[in-house]
Amino acid sequence: MTDKTGINIVLIDDQAIVRAAFKSLLERVPHFKVVGDAGNAREGIDLVTKMRPQVVILDITMAGMSGIDAVAPIKRASPHTKVLMASQHEGMKFVQQALQAGADGYLSKDSEPEELGLAIESVQRGDSYLSPKVANGIMARAVRGEAPAATDSTALSVLTPREREVFQLLALGKANKEVAAMLGLSLGTVKKHRENLQRKLDCHSAAELARLAIREGLLDV
Repeated sequence: MTDKTGINIVLIDDQAIVRAAFKSLLERVPHFKVVGDAGNAREGIDLVTKMRPQVVILDITMAGMSGIDAVAPIKRASPHTKVLMASQHEGMKFVQQALQAGADGYLSKDSEPEELGLAIESVQRGDSYLSPKVANGIMARAVRGEAPAATDSTALSVLTPREREVFQLLALGKANKEVAAMLGLSLGTVKKHRENLQRKLDCHSAAELARLAIREGLLDV
């Protein structure tokens, strides 16, 4: 669903106050129109499927499916939609993962408000966008020879998308029954996923899963 005179936008972020702040900023620009928002990735994918916006502003750290895991389903649901990641994470690891997943741009939530509009217009016209704040940090690390180790960006690469969802919910302290209900899975399936996670990640308690999730940037401290 598009508006010939402007850019239709969907917001996906698990913090309602952040969605409200983005919407308030965007409504100041006449040719921007927020056509919907969602508080988690799965609801966001359904919304994109329905609305077919020109741009999605997508958070990374969300319970269940992360923003990075949501990029590919969003692109499949609406191939012409541009995805702009908006995150407080400014490290090279997260930028690499987002761009490899198919994101069109990456914006630091610590950017000046005016940069939001520039980022949206950039990805909408087909250009990639990397927030200067993020780019400067990456450049500084590269100059110092601090490129991330391979293990930094691949710790969770052994997991399937469903295993990543289960991983994040378990890391939040959810019980097997709660995970099963939230993801629409049988209890036996969740237990099997948990066994696979313990084997693949060498994490044998909820605390160990939580520490890994925090280290990977999938949970806030």
